[in-house]
Amino acid sequence: MPVEQPPGTVGNLTHEQEAKLQEFWKLALKTFGVKSEETKQQSSVSSLNVADDDDKHGQSKEFQQALADMSPEEIRVTYWNMVKHDNPDSLFLRFLRARKWNVKKAFIMFISTIRWRSKEIKVDDDIMRNGEALAQKQSQSADPAEKKKGQDFLDQMRLGKSYLHGVDKNGRPICVVRVRMHKAGEQSEESLERFTVYVIETTRMMLPPPVETATIVFDMSNFSLANMDYAPVKFMIKCFEANYPESLGAVLVHKAPWLFSGVWSIIKGWLDPVVAGKVHFTKNANDLEKFIPRDRIVKELEGNENWEYKYAEPQPDENKAMEDTARRDALVTERQEIAKEIQDATVSWLSASSSKDKEAISLAEERRNGFINRLREHYWVLDPYIRSRSLYDRTNVIKGDGKVEFYPGA
Repeated sequence: MPVEQPPGTVGNLTHEQEAKLQEFWKLALKTFGVKSEETKQQSSVSSLNVADDDDKHGQSKEFQQALADMSPEEIRVTYWNMVKHDNPDSLFLRFLRARKWNVKKAFIMFISTIRWRSKEIKVDDDIMRNGEALAQKQSQSADPAEKKKGQDFLDQMRLGKSYLHGVDKNGRPICVVRVRMHKAGEQSEESLERFTVYVIETTRMMLPPPVETATIVFDMSNFSLANMDYAPVKFMIKCFEANYPESLGAVLVHKAPWLFSGVWSIIKGWLDPVVAGKVHFTKNANDLEKFIPRDRIVKELEGNENWEYKYAEPQPDENKAMEDTARRDALVTERQEIAKEIQDATVSWLSASSSKDKEAISLAEERRNGFINRLREHYWVLDPYIRSRSLYDRTNVIKGDGKVEFYPGA
């Protein structure tokens, strides 16, 4: 059954929303160092700021730091790396929706995320490039600190502390977090953060357009206060509110015991009201069935799907493609050329829109959409050369061409 495009997404924009998207693109192109008549009209990007009382995660400071630390080309390249197989408009629209279509606030949020990905967390150059294979190698190291890093990461994968399986009624991938598997202090904060970002980014691999969000089930079965750990919760909240906006579809807190109510009152106080509004408490499979069909609720959650989480260890040659650096570099160059074609086509689209010439706008949009489709297709050619294989590649859930199959034979 086809998934409808929600309001405020590509293909379902009002005239006002499209104008906001175009304004955002003008700021982005100016920041990327793209010179055109359209970007000349933009005032200095560095003058943007938001009031402290409207900046929960300190993003104005990170925004200014990004402009100081990073060259226009570095910001541009980081952005196109961040896009992956996504539609570049969709990515910008998530930031705009998160900031209620305030272009200034959305752009500050976007640039601070670029810095976070590139300078702080190193999402693409480390976490996704090295993945589970690096953790396996580290776990065999003679250096105790390196060994612990690898073991911490792999322990979480092997336990299935958090896993991805299936889709809900809206076609959104389901991430199950088995809270009982976590014990405060067992893994370092760095390992917990690395694992969290790894799961989020892997989920991004499983978003077929027009699906843009995921559903998280926090399985609270057998929860005790020994499982409660506020630091990773705060990190997860910041990820979804500041760096992965508009990525949550629903959050299902399942089988929470009475002692969780005090914990929840603290956590709820940290949440943006929009995020808090996506949280639903479920007690049994009937409650879950409001969101997930019964035959897609795994037996562990008292549903009908006969599926269990099992971790498949990294295999010796699964990242062989990554050794071919010449082929990788050639593909990266190709991708950046397509990105520049999209930038040029965007300038033409902005110019045509300013002229109000309907035929010119239609032609510019058609040409631009062609490049955007090429970028998506090209990503899956490049993917094996820049992203370490994951559990979901090894189990053939991620098919390698952008297709995702949770239910083989269904």
